[in-house]
Amino acid sequence: MTRVPRHVAIIMDGNGRWAQARGKERTFGHQEGAERAHDIMTAAVKLGIDYLTLYTFSTENWNRPENEVAALMSLLLKHLEEELFMKHNARFRTIGDTERLPKVVQEACQYLEERTSGNTGTCMVLALSYSSKWEITNAVKAISAKVKAGEIDADTITEQTISEHLATNFMPDPELMIRTGGEERLSNYLLWQCAYSEFYFTDTFWPDFKEEDLCKAIVDYQSRQRRFGKTGEQVTKK
Repeated sequence: MTRVPRHVAIIMDGNGRWAQARGKERTFGHQEGAERAHDIMTAAVKLGIDYLTLYTFSTENWNRPENEVAALMSLLLKHLEEELFMKHNARFRTIGDTERLPKVVQEACQYLEERTSGNTGTCMVLALSYSSKWEITNAVKAISAKVKAGEIDADTITEQTISEHLATNFMPDPELMIRTGGEERLSNYLLWQCAYSEFYFTDTFWPDFKEEDLCKAIVDYQSRQRRFGKTGEQVTKK
């Protein structure tokens, strides 16, 4: 328990395939997946994880069939449960191009974020209408505007400057990145932030991913030596 990652990021993949394997519509898988997100947040609270970031809806997901997108937005509204967050003293945040979301979803997210802002437990962050390319592009634009206005000297721009202009500037980079569903790629998710994250891939579809599976991922993470470019001997000495 002394090496539980502060920040766990998850790509919740496999909802549609899970449903199709059972002869159901893809939206049935998304419904089960939403329930699982609640369970994993509860598990994160128990484990003392400070930040749990869930890849909920990417900018590319807008290209899915309209009925599936509508169903996902409806599910999101249904599962933004204030009671659950208050029960666990948890906070709620979002990252992404949320202005593209339906107005009612934007308002619900803003309300929950404000209501839970005083809580001190786990912060569950939903990546909504999010992509790293969108995020990094926006950061470059913001920094460029400040350089043009004379607020920043271009020669003083550092990695920290860029990190401060990303949507994730309020939390540390994830130590552990989990992807369910059998795929092994980042899919445009937290590319800058995952420069030194440990990756854990599992064939388990997201609706079947339980607290036990989260614990397995963390145990695997704890078995690794994080060197950050140094040698194993240097890390051991430290």
